[in-house]
Amino acid sequence: MTTTAKEAREAFGERLRNLRKDAGLTGRQLSELAGWHSSKVSKIEYGRQTPTDDDVRVWCIHTNSGDQVPDLIANLRNVETAYLEQKRMRLPHRQKHSIATEAKTSLMRWYEPMVVPGLLQTPPYAEAILRMVLDFYDDPPGDLEPSLAARLERQQVLYRGNHRFYFIIAEQVLHTPVGDPDTMLEQMDRLLTAMSLPRVVLGIMPTTADYRTPVNNFIMFDTRMVQVETISAALTITQPSEIALYDKAFHRLKDLAVHGQDARTMIAAAMDELRSDHDPRT
Repeated sequence: MTTTAKEAREAFGERLRNLRKDAGLTGRQLSELAGWHSSKVSKIEYGRQTPTDDDVRVWCIHTNSGDQVPDLIANLRNVETAYLEQKRMRLPHRQKHSIATEAKTSLMRWYEPMVVPGLLQTPPYAEAILRMVLDFYDDPPGDLEPSLAARLERQQVLYRGNHRFYFIIAEQVLHTPVGDPDTMLEQMDRLLTAMSLPRVVLGIMPTTADYRTPVNNFIMFDTRMVQVETISAALTITQPSEIALYDKAFHRLKDLAVHGQDARTMIAAAMDELRSDHDPRT
């Protein structure tokens, strides 16, 4: 995984270098075929120069790798932005950015292993999550109110336009305490309500499900982009070959998850357990 813009350029350059070598060309020969300055190939291959889309197309023409063009160009456009440090974008701005991205998406597919997806969170649950995030990253407490307002504004996409949503959560989500017991009960009731929305499908992956795919949290926006949040960075993935892997993972998760009445029964059981654990009479 590349972690800086420099490393991303170097990795991209190495990929192009391998295509050149597979074609049996030296750097000088490729430069001559392309009509470039003799040092251009070397600069691109070692990450000292970022090629243009046209440079990539020319490279592929002369290395007989035209089938690689779409994937390479998607990778190129992502080189400078694939690894976005979370500290570069304050939380309220990230929430606003998500509103614009989600509004342009017809089918959103979202997998979460620990907490409820943001679009399905109740205000108290969302506030508890955001307080933790702001505290962890030492962000200003004043960011809480605009962040919460933006997160709740994001949820309007569930009711507007022709968007469709497929959420898969791990069973653990139902048992990860966020806020107090009342917050959790309200949140689980919200999940039951969300399941009745015509554009929403919610699946729950049982803890007993077989391990069939490497997985972490991710959000798919149609087939054009995937977002993955790590502790230190938010990754934006646009490379078709990588998006295909997330598509494959989501389908495997979907097959493992329970839906409909089985999912409702699982949520209801978690609510009963929570009430029992916090009933002062027990």
